[in-house]
Amino acid sequence: MQKRTVLGIWDGHDAGAALVTGDRLLFAINEERLTRRKLEVGFPACAIQACLDFAGLNPARVDLVAASTTDPAKTLTRLVPRLKEEYYLIRRRKLAPRGADPFKKAFKYRFTELAPNAASRALSRAWLKRRLGPLGLGAAPVAWVDHHFAHAAAAACCSGFAEALVVTLDGVGDGRCGSLWRFADGRLALIRALPARTSFGIFFEHVTNLMNMRELEDEGKVMALANYAYPIPDEENPLFAVIGADGLDVVSPHTSTAMFRELKKILWRYPSEQFAYMAQRVLERGAAALVAEALRRTGLKKIAAAGGVFSNIKLNMRLAGLPGVENVYIFPHMGDGGLAIGAAMAANLERNGVSAYALPHLYLGPDFSPADIAAALDSRLRRKDKGGQGNDRREASPEGMQPGGGVSPLSGGQEAAAVSWVLADGLRWRRSADAPAEAARLILSGEIVLWFRGRMEIGPRALGNRGILARPDSRDIKDRLNVVLKKRVWYQPFCPSMLAEDAPALIEATPAAIADNPFMTMAFRVRPERLPLMAGVINIDGTCRPQFVGDENPAYRDLLRHVRAALGYGVILNTSFNIHGEPLVCSPDEAVRMLVDSGIRYLFLDDWLMENLHAKMD
Repeated sequence: MQKRTVLGIWDGHDAGAALVTGDRLLFAINEERLTRRKLEVGFPACAIQACLDFAGLNPARVDLVAASTTDPAKTLTRLVPRLKEEYYLIRRRKLAPRGADPFKKAFKYRFTELAPNAASRALSRAWLKRRLGPLGLGAAPVAWVDHHFAHAAAAACCSGFAEALVVTLDGVGDGRCGSLWRFADGRLALIRALPARTSFGIFFEHVTNLMNMRELEDEGKVMALANYAYPIPDEENPLFAVIGADGLDVVSPHTSTAMFRELKKILWRYPSEQFAYMAQRVLERGAAALVAEALRRTGLKKIAAAGGVFSNIKLNMRLAGLPGVENVYIFPHMGDGGLAIGAAMAANLERNGVSAYALPHLYLGPDFSPADIAAALDSRLRRKDKGGQGNDRREASPEGMQPGGGVSPLSGGQEAAAVSWVLADGLRWRRSADAPAEAARLILSGEIVLWFRGRMEIGPRALGNRGILARPDSRDIKDRLNVVLKKRVWYQPFCPSMLAEDAPALIEATPAAIADNPFMTMAFRVRPERLPLMAGVINIDGTCRPQFVGDENPAYRDLLRHVRAALGYGVILNTSFNIHGEPLVCSPDEAVRMLVDSGIRYLFLDDWLMENLHAKMD
């Protein structure tokens, strides 16, 4: 069978693009990584171009463009993009609230519940054709994919399961808040579509908003805060009367807007951490009851899931503990940011019958050559040459000097080996003979290390190529990272990366759970005897959200092995390489800028070690 090339795109919350050829996911990136606006909502023109550039693909060679979601609300924001931009700015606290906002909010929630119709589909098709034209894709066939079918396809096709219950749950999309499917024989068969009018995702979004956090972004903070509450018995929890599950339905006596008002009344009577705890309990019990009933009716024993609700790792852990469940797979880019991948896979499934993809890693973004890194380093020298004080030293052997007297820090062969330190702008850098070993030594000595290497990860988690790394056993380092660098709330935990073979000794997990969820998608309980070693990477309840590192990332694996030689186990603190509120860094230049702005001392750019002589984090 001829391999077809499918370009998936998503132009809503956390917009992005993905490129699939045959049964391979070649490239995927979210627009935020290129525009530098976190959770970008615009048309992903930069991401589309990045897909084509990576593959060296002429737009005329794209066999199919797959896009998702044609409901009236999404269509309206395509035709009137200022509406989407205004909501983005309000939601991210970039625009002050105004008197009409409550009315707009009420209209938004009710309008987004509407299912697609002939007019919205036609208008979205015409709009997309106009946007694709300037990119050379105007002649490409276009397939429109249902929002929840896209989520389901990504979960099913990447799970590795021959047969599974596929569950999607999010806020709203194409008139649904979720769906239940049977995946077997390479086909997805719909069991139940869950109407948008009653949504676990909207429920948790309301809770987040009422706690003065950013909906669609800070739900993880609610989950983390819930662990600090004094437990309330379920029979005394008033939120169970707000939303729940009945058979294969999500039920509530309230509309989405009335639910917001009811939650506001309840919050008035409880401290924030208590409210968070009650909401988390309702989500876990309600979603788990829905899934358990679907398992009972279908007789299936494996679960594949996607949709923003499954970013809640405590819910995912509860699903894994349901009686009779053998495996749970959470698609690692579970939120709407993964819809470009899902749309491509759904269209490829329907049009070409491709139903399985190997996903051994998530390093699906841009790579940067030694020349790219040289440009980032040399730009610091040129900046100093043009406007500096002239008092920084630059040290190199004569072989490392260029004819004009400047330094070429990335000269090859003997020249590169001869360069010791190059200094400019308060920075100095040199080539490391063994970057993983040197990074491990710095981490073990108590340093915080910025780690930039290879292709950028796709999805919301740092997974070994764009990370901030530190010892796993230091609460002091955790607090410094939270307050000084990440600027996050103090109760939000960091996560560990660990060698997959060391995981059974560190956490309570079956081999299947470790194999199915290596990308920080599931909570696991830390073994009591390992709590001191994991002090900087656990929640107060003794759980963590780990990455299990196998052979997919040799350099990162070597780093963990060097840590294991000192600590007995290959485990470190790993958080995303960004300042809170900004996207993960993408390019070498962005990495260097963050080194300077953050006050951290050490940055590894592939095999180059850069030191910030003005570091403040000590």
